[in-house]
Amino acid sequence: MSFTCRGFRQWGAALLLLAVAGSSQAGQARTIEHAFGETHIDGAPQRIVSLYQGATDTAVALGIEPVGVVESWTEKPMYRYLRDGLSDDVQYLGLETQPDLESVAWLAPDLIVGARYRHEAVYPLLSRIAPTVVPDTSYDFKAMLALMGEATGRERRAQALLDDWEARVADFRRQAKVKLGDAWPQTVAVVRFRSDHARLYHEGFASSILDELGFQHPDTQQQSGWGIKLTSRESIPALDADVIFVFMREEDPAVIETYRQWTQHPLWQNLEAARQGRVYRVDPVIWSMGAGILAANRLLDELYAHYGLEPGRDTQE
Repeated sequence: MSFTCRGFRQWGAALLLLAVAGSSQAGQARTIEHAFGETHIDGAPQRIVSLYQGATDTAVALGIEPVGVVESWTEKPMYRYLRDGLSDDVQYLGLETQPDLESVAWLAPDLIVGARYRHEAVYPLLSRIAPTVVPDTSYDFKAMLALMGEATGRERRAQALLDDWEARVADFRRQAKVKLGDAWPQTVAVVRFRSDHARLYHEGFASSILDELGFQHPDTQQQSGWGIKLTSRESIPALDADVIFVFMREEDPAVIETYRQWTQHPLWQNLEAARQGRVYRVDPVIWSMGAGILAANRLLDELYAHYGLEPGRDTQE
């Protein structure tokens, strides 16, 4: 989503603050490659601003307390699973689609982390406030972790988190194969209900994790792009898979009513996952909105629970 004119008008005052905001720590200079080119950073940034939910998750995982973050989409002002990792003094900067750029400048950050699909239009302005880095793909939490680790001088911590993740992935794949036998790997559908339609995801945060864990998409879901929008219940057969993971904004009555209508339809009841009792409702914050290494690990925790597996425990045949 692009910025409105209001976002650009904020810069009348914000640009006056660049002399304060542009200072950086003395120290070893390095060049960080990211989605919009190269950014030069001196020393280890201490005042970090996160303009993307996945960046906030990643900062907390790295032991960083940002001075400013954008508000969460639900559980405002910040997702509950991240609150303990944020200082009481953190400043909230509005939504990631429309952050308060003047407030960003007042914070005098020495590193800003954004998202390509949110902040491409204002990247030149952000980079004048402070060194700004943006990953190529918003839902690639491992790329975000590596990028922030390099940008903040915490490469070893980032690598340790990645190593732990890869060990957990290998453990889940091993246990799932032993428990399910010839029924592994399973085909999967990731479905989100909105107020007037459903969405089937082919790509995205959750889908990328499921792919890494060894799940497969049915042949009918091998299309490129983020996925498809289904506006009619006649499209329900497109969701057919061995297992379906469903998430939605459960505080919205219209969403819940759409979910009720779709899941009570005979076509839904005929889906393989529905007939086998393998439709799982999951946390939308963890499966869609968090988009960082901490959310990824919580998603994996949910999968261990759904399949009755114990993390880190070898399963014998």
